[in-house]
Amino acid sequence: MPQILVEDLAKTYRVAERDPGLLGAVKGLVHRRHRTVQALRDVSFSLEAGELLGFIGPNGAGKSTTIKILSGILKPDAGVVRVNGRVPFTDRIAHVSRIGVVFGQRTQLWWDLPVAEGFDLLADIYRVEPARYRANRDELVALLRLERVLDQPVRQLSLGQRMRAEIAAALLHEPDILFLDEPTIGLDAPSKLAVREVVRRLNRARGVTVLLTTHDMHDIEALAQRVIVIGHGQVLADSPFETLRANVLAERRLVVDFAHEAPDLASMALALPGVEVRRRKGQTLELAFDPARTPTPNLITALAAAHEVVDIHVGEPAIEEVIARFYDLHGAGEA
Repeated sequence: MPQILVEDLAKTYRVAERDPGLLGAVKGLVHRRHRTVQALRDVSFSLEAGELLGFIGPNGAGKSTTIKILSGILKPDAGVVRVNGRVPFTDRIAHVSRIGVVFGQRTQLWWDLPVAEGFDLLADIYRVEPARYRANRDELVALLRLERVLDQPVRQLSLGQRMRAEIAAALLHEPDILFLDEPTIGLDAPSKLAVREVVRRLNRARGVTVLLTTHDMHDIEALAQRVIVIGHGQVLADSPFETLRANVLAERRLVVDFAHEAPDLASMALALPGVEVRRRKGQTLELAFDPARTPTPNLITALAAAHEVVDIHVGEPAIEEVIARFYDLHGAGEA
């Protein structure tokens, strides 16, 4: 049986609505209007022990709702959920003893307490045997480079320091499963690399099952063996990362700043397979290209040979664009 099993999951929310302004607020006190938002509809997937799944989609797609249901915070309206053979929202105490959860916008540590004291309290809450706790804490502190912040209150930490401390806090009781909801949001490059390294090590060396939601495709590329794409509460794709990248995420973006007015490269783009002009404004030109058809070095060389280039940046399309393509391919409508 899979370690995580989700079948036909559905969840809706009622959202209050009112007209704008003071008059709208007064009317809202007397006659309340609501609309129903379908956060999840018929979501199904399974996860074997030791897998690392990337869960991607735009804001409002249903990623965090899924994580909250799997961690036992929310109860779905319909569907089957089993994690380690348990129903998360009915057997919460036993369930949370075997999972770790990190929300990028929330903290599980105490804001005014030093990090070390927060760790000690969590060890008491989870009833971790003292020797085992100390060994695990020391390993996580070294792995996440937290030695210098153990005596600092959480509120005084930088975002990168806090996120590393949050991940350590979620792992003090050695969970089998780790749910990470946007763990690298707002982090600088060194902090992102540190988070990725500890997640990779936990998954590869310890066999911890990881479900990672993120907007950063570099996180997915560095970590995920398999990817689920979700949009408007529906699963749009579920495949190995390499398959997804080859089929949909292969496109790259090249943003070029020229010394003078950006040239009209329409004719040049036609001569380079898989290259399209997406935006041309002032001295900046944005190109979309398929590196399998026109390798990045070849494209840059062609541009630099024909025009005076000041700066070049290579990136990926926004995740919202990727989701839009899935809607076009699958004919999905608005939620």
